[in-house]
Amino acid sequence: MNKYETLYIINPKLDGEATKALIEKFSKLVTDNNGTVDGIEEQGVKKLAYEINYISEGFYVLMNFTADATFPAELERNFKINEDIMRFIVIKKEA
Repeated sequence: MNKYETLYIINPKLDGEATKALIEKFSKLVTDNNGTVDGIEEQGVKKLAYEINYISEGFYVLMNFTADATFPAELERNFKINEDIMRFIVIKKEA
């Protein structure tokens, strides 16, 4: 099991309940694949460095988790197919 950190940006046009549901969906994805969520930090709406599809702000979420080495590819696949995720990055933390 490895430790990972992911930062993803949610479209700010979603209402509060939809944003919470999306955050819960990705944390549930980790636990459903035999991983553990170590922490979720909702950083809120921040201005982007550059516009993405004419949107200048995004809702930032930082999630730390522990999972198998094959899981980050599945998480990235789920980020890619969700239209409300503007950008994401998954990083393996050093032990």
